[in-house]
Amino acid sequence: MVATGSLSSKNSASIAELLDRGYHPGSLLTDFDYWDYVVPEPNFNEVIFEETTCQNLVKMLENCLSKSKQTKLGCSKVLVPEKLTQRIAQDVLRLSSTEPCGLRGCVMHVNMEIENVCKKLDRIVCDSSVVPTFELTLVFKQENCSWTSFRDFFFSRGRFSSGLRRTLILSSGFRLVKKKLYSLIGTTVIEEC
Repeated sequence: MVATGSLSSKNSASIAELLDRGYHPGSLLTDFDYWDYVVPEPNFNEVIFEETTCQNLVKMLENCLSKSKQTKLGCSKVLVPEKLTQRIAQDVLRLSSTEPCGLRGCVMHVNMEIENVCKKLDRIVCDSSVVPTFELTLVFKQENCSWTSFRDFFFSRGRFSSGLRRTLILSSGFRLVKKKLYSLIGTTVIEEC
């Protein structure tokens, strides 16, 4: 049965009309009761909380990239595609929604894949007071376009160049791997290209 606006009210005229059409009274009331309990009112506080959590994750990822650019990536700038960290944060929230502690039980390993070599950037613990129930491994990917390597070749030959003048451009693709720590269920892989 499909619930519509005209069928969702329990007024006697609607019920009498359906009874005249041949609906069984027992199943009719059960269907109405079912829709009353299954379709909850939207919780706007939960939506606001999820948006805040998503924005906090975005900041954590951007801080990780910012801290790593000179120390582990050896570059002066990291260019991130628009909404990349937002998409990653949404995927992380989606993957953590089925976990017993949610995002609080997450440990995230952030890596960067450059020329088929994976470098470890950081380890993010979402809540240190909770025993982790799952791990996420995030792999950012470098953009593969020839003009950036050509440009870096000329800048590295200049007499005012330093080792940190390079600009790293991230691809819009990433890999996100979920591993449950206390379960026999295998890993979940999300590959965004």
